[in-house]
Amino acid sequence: VDGHHQPHGKFPLKHHCVMCLCSATPSQKYGTRGGRGEVVSSFGAVQGPRWTGKGQSAVRVEMLEGGENSLISSYKYMFQRLRDVRDVLTEKIEELGEELRSHFNIEEFSPVSLPVQDSITVLGQVCCDSNGKLNTQSVLLEAGQEQGGRQVPVDLSELKEFSLFPGQVVVMEGMNPSGERFVATKLYEGIPLPFYCPSEGKQEMDEVSEPVMVMMACGPYTPSESLTYDPLIDLITIINKDRPDMCILFGPFVDSKHEQIEKNQVTETFENIFKRCVDSIVEGTKGSGCRLVFVPSQRDVHHHYIYPQPPFNLSNLSKDDSARVTLAPDPCTLLIGNVTFGLTSTDILFHMGAEEISSGTGTERFSRIMKHMLTQRSYYPLYPPAEEVNMDYDKFQQFGQMNLTPDILIVPSELRYFIKDVIGCVCVNPGRLTKGQVGGTYGRLLIQPNPVLVEGKRVSPCIAGQVVKI
Repeated sequence: VDGHHQPHGKFPLKHHCVMCLCSATPSQKYGTRGGRGEVVSSFGAVQGPRWTGKGQSAVRVEMLEGGENSLISSYKYMFQRLRDVRDVLTEKIEELGEELRSHFNIEEFSPVSLPVQDSITVLGQVCCDSNGKLNTQSVLLEAGQEQGGRQVPVDLSELKEFSLFPGQVVVMEGMNPSGERFVATKLYEGIPLPFYCPSEGKQEMDEVSEPVMVMMACGPYTPSESLTYDPLIDLITIINKDRPDMCILFGPFVDSKHEQIEKNQVTETFENIFKRCVDSIVEGTKGSGCRLVFVPSQRDVHHHYIYPQPPFNLSNLSKDDSARVTLAPDPCTLLIGNVTFGLTSTDILFHMGAEEISSGTGTERFSRIMKHMLTQRSYYPLYPPAEEVNMDYDKFQQFGQMNLTPDILIVPSELRYFIKDVIGCVCVNPGRLTKGQVGGTYGRLLIQPNPVLVEGKRVSPCIAGQVVKI
């Protein structure tokens, strides 16, 4: 079907532009799915919340860092030197080490490979002694430059509990009588950053005190066997029905892993497919007044294949449309009202889940990984990164770190959806909108846009949250 010839059928006209991108056969499996609208995971107030917003564009959305400090346009990459990578990693070790040292009143760190008979405290980064997966026998601790930059094998057998992954900055106590092997007896807990605290002026500015409804969905927005955007159309229908104040949409919008794109069976440019996809979202939700946030993905075939990833460029939006659309980079921290949202479309859960080793923690894996992100203060604490992540370390140091603990952290993943509180931060994996040939899930939250203090203590701004089947 070429771009000029529009098919006729059961779809409302405004969605035509996105329906027929190249294979006009709608997915059988997707069309006959069961369980539509079923709530599969909940958090907070279960009874009573009304899952409708006002579709008001009054709620403020901005990048937390703003201006120079946030990634707003594309940049030149592939100029990275190994020395630069080392400097970024070293700085991270020293920065986190200093925080832990002052927090736990540690006098000083000892060199990791110095043979001493007493118990010592060491600082370093966890790594694996080979190219394989980390296991309890292959853990090395690599000290930062200040501690001599040496590596030493670590014996974990004395630790009652641990959770470790490659790239993690840790402080350990233990013995190294021979200088050849460090026997760890204590692993210090990482410490998260404080939450956002709005300035007085900002709080007064924001008179929006009614709950704000935020929806979130992650691509792919087509079933795997056809390039029809039925799931996206269903999502637009839900947006128009529930009128959320805000909808955060994560890529991929044009998925590089889609069979027809991999086999090059499309008849128009990827940019064109993307443009029509976005147009239909913006047009289709106009009546609802819902604010839109677009976050790109490394799987978006038409976009920069680099992490951190610059925002999409949508030069053709009208002035009115631009006013309700926010183009965010991956990763980023957004301020919605006075609530901070950490967002990333890179599947850090999947990547870290494959590498993390643990014993005796008594917590489940997703909570451990989210806690690592918050205490390592990074949207991508894994090193070396997964093979599919092209990391630019200079920009990663600038834009991939957390400057505070977000109130809400959204990490869409291939792994099972969830919504849970991890050390005070509400972490959401809304799943993907399609899973292969069948429908997937999306998420929705009700938040209090202004922070609430009870007896001087912060209360989570998240009133309720759900993951729902499309």
